[in-house]
Amino acid sequence: MELKNLKIDNRKVKRLLSGVNPSFLGYYLARAIKEYPSLSHFFALFPDEEKAKDFVESFRLFSQEKAYFYPPHDLPPFSESITLDEGEKERLRIIWELPKSKVISLEIKGLLRRTLSNDTLKRSYLYFIRGEKINRDSLLEDLVLLGYERVGIVRAPGEFTVKGAVIDIFTPQEPYPIRIEFFGDEVVNLKYFDIESQKSISYLEELIILPARELYFPKDTGALYRKILSLKDRISERRISELIQSVENKVFFENPEFFLPFVHTDLRLLPENVPANKRGFLLFEKEAIYKKIEHFWDKLYLISKRAKERERLLYEETLLYATLEEVEELLAQSFSIEAYSLPFQRGDTQIFDVKLLEIDRKSRLEGAFSFLKEHLLEGYQVYLILGDEKNKIAILEGLTRRGLTDLENLKVYFGQLAEGFIYPREKILLTSDWELFGKRGVSREEKGGAKRAKNYFRRFEDLKPGDYVVHKQHGIGRFQGLVSLKVDGFEGEFLQIEYAGGDKLYLPVTRLNEIYPYVGLEEREPTLDKLGKKTFLQRRKEVEKRLAEVVEEILRLYAERKALKSYAIPFPALAYSEFAQTFPFEETPDQITAIEEILEDLTSTKAMERLLVGDVGFGKTEVALRAIFVTAYSGKQVAVLTPTTLLAEQHYRNFRERLEPFNIRVGILSRLRSPREQKETIKALSQGEIKVIVGTHRLLSKDVHFKDLGLLVIDEEHRFGVRHKEKLKQFKKTVKVLSLSATPIPRSLQLSLLGIFDLSLLETPPPGRKTIKTVLSPFDPLLIKSAIEEELSRKGQIYFVHPRIQGLGSLAQFLKKLVPQARIEILHGQMEEELLEKTIYQFLNGELDILVCTPIIGSGIDIPKANTIFINRADLFGLADIYQLRGRVGRGVERGYCYLLVPDLKTVTEGAQKRLKALMQFVELGSGFKLSLSDLKIRGAGELLGINQSGHINKVGYELYLELLENTIRSLKGEVIEDWEPEVNLKIPAYLPATYVPETEERLSLYRELVLINSLEELEDFTALLRDKYGPLPKEAENLLKIYKLKLYMKRFHLLSIEEKGKIWQIVLKDLHILPAFRKVSRLEGFQLFKVVEDKEKAYLYFRGTGSFLDFSLRLCQHLGP
Repeated sequence: MELKNLKIDNRKVKRLLSGVNPSFLGYYLARAIKEYPSLSHFFALFPDEEKAKDFVESFRLFSQEKAYFYPPHDLPPFSESITLDEGEKERLRIIWELPKSKVISLEIKGLLRRTLSNDTLKRSYLYFIRGEKINRDSLLEDLVLLGYERVGIVRAPGEFTVKGAVIDIFTPQEPYPIRIEFFGDEVVNLKYFDIESQKSISYLEELIILPARELYFPKDTGALYRKILSLKDRISERRISELIQSVENKVFFENPEFFLPFVHTDLRLLPENVPANKRGFLLFEKEAIYKKIEHFWDKLYLISKRAKERERLLYEETLLYATLEEVEELLAQSFSIEAYSLPFQRGDTQIFDVKLLEIDRKSRLEGAFSFLKEHLLEGYQVYLILGDEKNKIAILEGLTRRGLTDLENLKVYFGQLAEGFIYPREKILLTSDWELFGKRGVSREEKGGAKRAKNYFRRFEDLKPGDYVVHKQHGIGRFQGLVSLKVDGFEGEFLQIEYAGGDKLYLPVTRLNEIYPYVGLEEREPTLDKLGKKTFLQRRKEVEKRLAEVVEEILRLYAERKALKSYAIPFPALAYSEFAQTFPFEETPDQITAIEEILEDLTSTKAMERLLVGDVGFGKTEVALRAIFVTAYSGKQVAVLTPTTLLAEQHYRNFRERLEPFNIRVGILSRLRSPREQKETIKALSQGEIKVIVGTHRLLSKDVHFKDLGLLVIDEEHRFGVRHKEKLKQFKKTVKVLSLSATPIPRSLQLSLLGIFDLSLLETPPPGRKTIKTVLSPFDPLLIKSAIEEELSRKGQIYFVHPRIQGLGSLAQFLKKLVPQARIEILHGQMEEELLEKTIYQFLNGELDILVCTPIIGSGIDIPKANTIFINRADLFGLADIYQLRGRVGRGVERGYCYLLVPDLKTVTEGAQKRLKALMQFVELGSGFKLSLSDLKIRGAGELLGINQSGHINKVGYELYLELLENTIRSLKGEVIEDWEPEVNLKIPAYLPATYVPETEERLSLYRELVLINSLEELEDFTALLRDKYGPLPKEAENLLKIYKLKLYMKRFHLLSIEEKGKIWQIVLKDLHILPAFRKVSRLEGFQLFKVVEDKEKAYLYFRGTGSFLDFSLRLCQHLGP
């Protein structure tokens, strides 16, 4: 590279570069930085975030120096909204590590916002080493002052928890949370631990604890109180009182920006942490940067004026945000390089005339390979940024198939890059799979393997006092909480359950498996059962009888289908590989498995009827597309049946884009098409010209004929009527069938259902999808206007949801005045069907910017360009509804934003605030598997089996209903059902003491985990986790774990019960065949077998002796076998 010698000690010297882009600037600075030995840091400034990230990605590729992107705040300045600041951890880490870094990339908001200085962090952190003695109580006080929040389980940066002799904490600069183990006041261990499993990973020798937030409190708050009192002439007494209370509680629930300069006086712009003569600047499109700063301040003046009037903002806005004049002065003090995308000559300008990639979108796959091949043959050094290893293999194979075997000049790296460059002068090409193929790998934000969605159909996920539960024998009761009781002089922990008439059942925690949370399909509360009555057992038998009838019929149909033979579809290996490359995301492990299962069905002679199940956004459509491609490419036709016109239109657009480059013609039949268009489509279909047809039940009409139908894809079959389902049965006898469902199946049912359906499951959320930013805010016109304009500026669309039809018109008028340039329409379920479909079609077509609607859009709409949703009067919605609505955005590559609007944050109760905060944190894709989130999920298994079962669920509750269904299926398949649990009744304390696990919810959660353990290995893991999280086991906890270990042995060796009766101990054997083995091993030290009583089925063994009968029983079982 040509580098001109410059004496940069003259601060006024600038370098001008033209004909460049951000990724080239990363390459340029990586090569040129050694020319500036006197500069310790470079700050690269860009007009927007994507360009700033591309620069960093490129720089890291070509340099070993440390480089970071400095994330800005997501919300407008001085907003009264509440949200999780996801970038705060990274900003604090960058400030802390600034002395060791070299290049920082920023966009406008990151540059203008003052924040804590590196010096402030150096004065505020805590430090200690393993083996050091520290005062634990003082440490806990310091953590609160530094902004850490005490929680039950640490899951996010800025949280800590105390569990006996253990403190867990997640600091901003560390990649994992840290577990601090104490012995007295001595720090005996420091360990990283995993968030998901909570297990320790590795040890540390020292720990630095930085402030968790930008806004944290000094130990001496006297100065703060004096500052607040000095404002009494400017603000109301009520506001003074609020501020004093916030300082006393050491927490501000409001936006920290209102208080940051008030609490910390030493705030700086990020570059001000480096002396002027040691820092350099790289500016890309300086005029664009300055214009954006001016626009920022135009908004800031309006916002800050209102915030001052509302007594929120207590200082001048310039104390937190830098003006354009300050930025100009900052730049004038230091050496700078200015860079522009357009090539021009001005004075000492260096022209690079970098080229951008141009690939024919219509033949993207072939065009991309031709592009790579051409440049490699011309001798270019090609740097290729890929999302994952699989893409590398596919691309290398594609180049080899096209005759290119010399790949020495191709260098492959993994990461993310939106836009690369071609630099002919040095024959350098930098590009990515996203730029070449439209294939995006793991997101910049969410690197690392995709995590399997948790199975939320687990008991007691959210069980709390007042909730209804179902006991296997006694029926529906109300859970009152955990209580400690003394029985026979020994303390134990029990679940207290109230029944009709105030009767109470006290269930030992060791028998937690006997109850289930009650979830019905009706909103009304269930009737409590009466203890001692048989009415519940009668209801249960009715449900079991009905389930047996239904499952018998389904098993008969499945056996008939298995006996049928079908046609085998040839697999087009090369064409399929290239088609798979056009998928713009990395496949999840579950998608790969499902695709393999479906392709095996297609290419074999078996009669295919496979069910593909996955939560919203888990990639069912892509899996179906692979099957559609293989079938259509072979010459056979595919029919895709959808329950709604809207869904048909969406599939049609998607399928056309993906399939037509491979000469596969796609058609559609729906009411939105004219009679003439429908007639032409039906004709082309009958002649075999259309290979893939998408449509509603119109496809089932008598006038629709296929030339050679090979595959029927049914989306959400349970949403079709009885008449249509009968027609589908006829189809299923002659063609291969793939059914799609978004209804989750509890894992407990999956193995059983495998004997009824050919079942494929998608439970892994896709990597690379950006989490949805959730904001809780009062109804703030300035915030709404800013968010809408931001979405429109990125060519996106907006949903504005209101809970009722009444008020939609006035809301639309308000928005038209607020954002006159936006195209706005109303949508609700009581509109005429034709108008409703037309409005949706317009929105889908991009002819509308804002859809003002009721929650009608909560399901069935997938519009990648719609990435902002406002939910007005969020306080009137349930969390399940908000979860579903929020899932409508962020479905493409752009980040989604969800604004929860309430009349006034002060009216939101403390409980609601906690729930909404949990919702803001609960961003993981796949959280739709959580039982309590939706009635649709509750209906899941029954719908899949074609059972109208709502009445049966209400009779016994959903969880018990699932178990009965599972047992019915297994029984009718010929499996032996052992519905019994061993009992251990010994007079010893066996529970988790509150002194060991202080949080009641946490103890209940741990008891639940114990109930679900099925092997000694799982029990060992659980024991290790307890010790890891809470420290050494107390005697009561040891006894509890031994009892569960004993129960596992008892289940294996058919021991019904072990019971202490006065000074005698009794063991009851379920099967007599184990008795001889027991006689052999019963002579162990400590206890003597003195009597055996046998009946037809059982044996009663009686022992006497001294010591621990629990330990003796464990030794007995261990001698019986492994």
